[in-house]
Amino acid sequence: MNDRLKSLLDIAKRAVVPIAAAVLGVVALAYGWTWLVVVLALVVLLGLYDAFQSRWTITRNYPVAGRIRWLFYDLRPYLHSYIVEDDIGGKPFSLAARRLVHARAEGLTDTQPFGTERNTDEDTYHWVGHSIAPTKDPVKSPRVGVGSDQCSKPYSASVLNISAMSFGALSANAVRALNLGAKKGGYYHDTGEGGLSPYHLEHGGDIVWELGSGYFGARDKNGNFDPAMFAETAQRDEVKMTEIKLSQGAKPGHGGLLPAAKVTEEIAKIRQVPAHEDCLSPRGHSAFSTPIEMLEFAAQMRELSGGKPVGLKLCIGHPHEPFAIAKAIVETGIHPDFIVVDGGEGGTGAAPVELSDWVGMPLSEGLILMRNALVGAGVKPHVRLAASGKVYSGMGLARNTAQGADWCNAARAFMFSVGCIQAQRCHLGTCPTGVTAQDPARQRGLVPEVQGERSARFHEKTVDALMEIVASAGLDHPSELQPHHMMHRVGPEKALPMDQVHHFLPDGALLDAPDDTIYADFWRAAQAESFRPAIDLARARAS
Repeated sequence: MNDRLKSLLDIAKRAVVPIAAAVLGVVALAYGWTWLVVVLALVVLLGLYDAFQSRWTITRNYPVAGRIRWLFYDLRPYLHSYIVEDDIGGKPFSLAARRLVHARAEGLTDTQPFGTERNTDEDTYHWVGHSIAPTKDPVKSPRVGVGSDQCSKPYSASVLNISAMSFGALSANAVRALNLGAKKGGYYHDTGEGGLSPYHLEHGGDIVWELGSGYFGARDKNGNFDPAMFAETAQRDEVKMTEIKLSQGAKPGHGGLLPAAKVTEEIAKIRQVPAHEDCLSPRGHSAFSTPIEMLEFAAQMRELSGGKPVGLKLCIGHPHEPFAIAKAIVETGIHPDFIVVDGGEGGTGAAPVELSDWVGMPLSEGLILMRNALVGAGVKPHVRLAASGKVYSGMGLARNTAQGADWCNAARAFMFSVGCIQAQRCHLGTCPTGVTAQDPARQRGLVPEVQGERSARFHEKTVDALMEIVASAGLDHPSELQPHHMMHRVGPEKALPMDQVHHFLPDGALLDAPDDTIYADFWRAAQAESFRPAIDLARARAS
C-alpha cells in the first residue's frame, strides 16, 4: 500500500469514520435505513471532497470534522454576546447599555437593585457632584436655541437628537420609525449624507439635512454641488437646519461607503448614483479647500435655505485645525450656527478596521479642544456646540454638557430603540431585525408605528434621567453644568474635578495671551487661509 493511500486511510479513521458513525446511528434510529444510506453517501462524498481539495488545510487533514470549527466560529459572536461577556464589559456597547435603552424604549423599569456593578476605584470612573440642596422643579423638557445673529430662522433643539444615519445604511422602515419618534418626541432627525428620502418626510419630524462630500440630493451630473437643487430641498418646511459633513468618527478622512449590495434602484435614484455599485463619497469636498472657503460655503448654504441655521460636523484630527476654523470665523465674521463634534468611538455601517480603531480623536478630547478653540477665540456666543459619539444615557448627556456641549446626538442608541440587537451585520445587508437591511422580508419585522413609539419613549426617559442628574446637582438647566461639577478618578487613591484633569480656556484667551495657554504652538500653526500648519509643529514644540 503506497504512502498516499495510507495517509488517506489515516485521515478517514481520524475524522470521517467516527463522525459518520455517530450521524448514521442517529439517522437510523430516527428515520430508518433508507435515509441512513442517503446520509451515508452524502457524508462520504463530503469527506472525499474535503480530503482532496487544496484550499483549506483544516478540512484537508480532518475531512468533515474540520467543518465543526467553522460552525463554532460563525456562532462565536452570538455565544460571546449572550453567554460569555459580563454586563458592563461588552463592546461596542455593553449588555447593560443595550438593556437600558431597550427598557426605556419599552416603558419598562430602568431602576437598579442592590447597588452599582461598576468598579468605582477604576481610573475611568467618574461621577457628578450632587448638592445638599437639590432643585425641586428643574426644566421638564430643556431646549437649546440654535441660530446666530446671521440666521433669520433660528431653531429650538432638544438636548438629545438622532445623529446622522443615511437611508441606505438604514432601511426604509427604520427611517420611518425614527422620524415618527422625532415627530412625537419633539427632537430632530439628521438625514446622514445619503440625501433626503421620502421616508424622512413621511411623518413630518424635524429634519437636519446633512451634506457630505458626495452632495447627494444636491449634485450635478459630475458630482459637484448644485445650488438650485440644494435650495429647492433646503427650503422645505420639514428641514429645520443644514449641516456640512467634514468627517465622521468611525472613518475620518475616508468618505462614506455604501456597499453595492445595498445600493438599490431606489437608493441610487435618491443619491443620483449608479445602482448596484459601491457608492463612495470622496475623501474631501470639491466646493471648498480652506477654512475661509468653507465658511463662505456655509454662508451660501444658509442664504440658499432661506436663512435657516447651518452647521459643521467633524471628528477632530490635527489639533491645529479647530484653531484654523476659529481664526477663519474671527477674520471673516461668518458664524456657523453650530458645530457637531463626532468622537473617534462613533459607529458606522461599514469602515476599514484601522480607521475605526486607530484614527480620530475620542469624543471627550475632541469636544474639549473644539470648545477651547471657540471660547479662546471669543466666538462661542455665536456658535452652538454639539457632541456625538456613543451617547445612550443621562450620564453621557451630562458629561458631554459639562465638557462644553450644548446638546448631544445619538445614532446607535436610537437604533437599539427601534429594535437593533447589535448583531453587527450592517455592512452585509443581512441585519436580522431589518434596521439596516434593504431586503423587504427582513424589514417586515420592523413596524414603524410600533418602533417609532419606542424611539420617542427612549428619548423622553433619557432626557428625564439627565434632568434627575441636573436637579441632584442643584441646577435648573443642563446648560448650567460645568467641568467642576464632574469628578474624574485619576488613580486608585485620587480624583479631581474635570477642570483639573483637562484644560478649559477662559473667554478670549487665545486673542489676549495665546502664549500663556497650552495651545500656543497650535494657535501659531493655525491659519484661516489653509488647513495646513503655518509652521513646523514638531520643530516648534521641540524648541
